[in-house]
Amino acid sequence: MSKRQLGLYLHWPYCAAICPYCDFNVYKAAGQDSAPLVSAILADMAYWRRETGPRALSSLFLGGGTPSLMDPRDVATIIEACDQLWGFAEHCEISLEANPTDGEAARFRDLRVAGVERLSLGLQALDDASLWALGRFHSAKEGLAAADLARGLFPRLSIDLIYSRQDQSLQAWTEELNIALAIGPDHISPYQLTIEAGTAFAQAVARGRLVLPCQDLAADFYHLTQDHLETGGFEAYEVSNHARGVPNRSRHNILYWTSQDWIGVGPGAHGRLGWKDARRATKAHERPKDYCQSLRDAGHGLVEDEILSPEAARDEFWLMGLRLKDGVAWSMADTDAAWLTLDPARIRTRVDQGYMWQTTTHLGLTTKGRLVADTIITGLLTD
Repeated sequence: MSKRQLGLYLHWPYCAAICPYCDFNVYKAAGQDSAPLVSAILADMAYWRRETGPRALSSLFLGGGTPSLMDPRDVATIIEACDQLWGFAEHCEISLEANPTDGEAARFRDLRVAGVERLSLGLQALDDASLWALGRFHSAKEGLAAADLARGLFPRLSIDLIYSRQDQSLQAWTEELNIALAIGPDHISPYQLTIEAGTAFAQAVARGRLVLPCQDLAADFYHLTQDHLETGGFEAYEVSNHARGVPNRSRHNILYWTSQDWIGVGPGAHGRLGWKDARRATKAHERPKDYCQSLRDAGHGLVEDEILSPEAARDEFWLMGLRLKDGVAWSMADTDAAWLTLDPARIRTRVDQGYMWQTTTHLGLTTKGRLVADTIITGLLTD
């Protein structure tokens, strides 16, 4: 592939509290000195500049964890370092994930001054009882106030919501979606609540204290979400992401879904560089202390660095790309038929069943197929 895009993902691992549904690489922020981690991240960025050479960044995404807990001056320093090391491509997207607590919202203005132009706000729910059940530490009122503040400060606003919660009704979810639309965001990411191993919610399910909607009701939530947001002017351009027009799609996440290049810095961050039989997969040390120590000892934060097999690179390509509503262009896989190969009979079966669509140029999932995307895609790739 020519003219591949390059992004940088920065993982900030600290949170004020660990949400009971979260299985990310996160740690409580209380008592942590962030200065050593910021220094390590900057040193890691310098290492990666030597690895990538002179390529401009198409996106910078500060995720976590809760990067809105960062000192805005540190955010500014990181953005300035990216500009000095790589420079930013035209229309580069600089995003930061935030929570809507009063303390973090107070940083919004300074984060905007630092250079953040797209805020991804983790509202998660829009009523107090649901927020409490999700282990969140902000109220619905605080969430709406933070969204209103962000809407006035940042050129683009994305909000995250969680649905298919215990005891949630379709009517209640409809009302939440109406409130979300009234906020006036540019992007909405509604995620179905799933139970991840090792989380507090997984323990609650095992003990019978948490019961999620059945599969049929979960499907109803999904279809309601698609229909309601589409009516509200949001295109479901990916399984769990809706944008008000193409310019408001997440440019950074599209790098993932189209198998472009991205650097991962910060504890536990993953990265991908190269293409096909030279696809480099990296992962940084997860524990902040180990990450910082690795930078001191080795000059980088890597704990894993390997070249994916052609089969693994191919599988990632399809698993990510088929999540997009636009599907995958056959030309995106170049002309290496051995690398590209999918079983035509399996594709035809899924098309006949209404899970996929196919043209001479593209292959994609239908709305019905996106509901069970992982199952359909994995079935195509299984030998």
